[in-house]
Amino acid sequence: MSLYRDEGVVLRTQKLGEADRIVTLLTRRTGLVRAVGKGVRRTKSRFGARLEPFSHVDLQLYTGRTLDVITQAETVRAYGESIVGDYSRYTAATAMLETAEKIVVVEKDPALRQFLLLIGALRTLGEGSHDSRLVLDAYLLRSLAVAGYAPALNECAKCGTRGEHRSFAVHAGGSVCTVCRPHGATHPAAQTLQLMLALLGGDWPAADASEERHRNECSGLVAAYLQWHLENGIRSLRLVERS
Repeated sequence: MSLYRDEGVVLRTQKLGEADRIVTLLTRRTGLVRAVGKGVRRTKSRFGARLEPFSHVDLQLYTGRTLDVITQAETVRAYGESIVGDYSRYTAATAMLETAEKIVVVEKDPALRQFLLLIGALRTLGEGSHDSRLVLDAYLLRSLAVAGYAPALNECAKCGTRGEHRSFAVHAGGSVCTVCRPHGATHPAAQTLQLMLALLGGDWPAADASEERHRNECSGLVAAYLQWHLENGIRSLRLVERS
């Protein structure tokens, strides 16, 4: 038996048998981990309630043959308490968790920056100091950047020419100049691209001052860009868009 300790955010849970649950976590040191919580669905479980999505937990696990097994769990912070009661926060947080699982992909491959990014986004979302969609879009853009898929916003994605280009092509990698503009490129407002830059760079005063129409356009571009590069749909984004 190989015991180890880590802290992580619960991304997803699945029922296993009559009383167990498979818990998917993004952890600080180990990366993406799928582990079994034995007996956590029983009413007398010592730590079942701590292993719920949005929870930041400190864990002790041992390495199993196929899945690791959780032997202890202590709550560091239950972000769900300030999220689940608000629809916009809940759908945004759900999209974050789904994205985190799909963008890390490889199990037990350390992803510290992705872990810290998710923790920061959940904390900001729970505080309610910024619009939920802005927090979500900022998280998605930064998560893509950490993974190596940052969109070009200050230069042409194809030729590298610096400047504020008015066309945006998801499949080309971001903003494109008039010479390189491919078929199917969109033409967002200049303020929309400036909002994307502000969210990527953490300029919250500029992001908070943005207009609703530019936020809507920004969300559409970010969602399309994310799903193109992940090659996998983020189902929960559809709920965010309806909200």
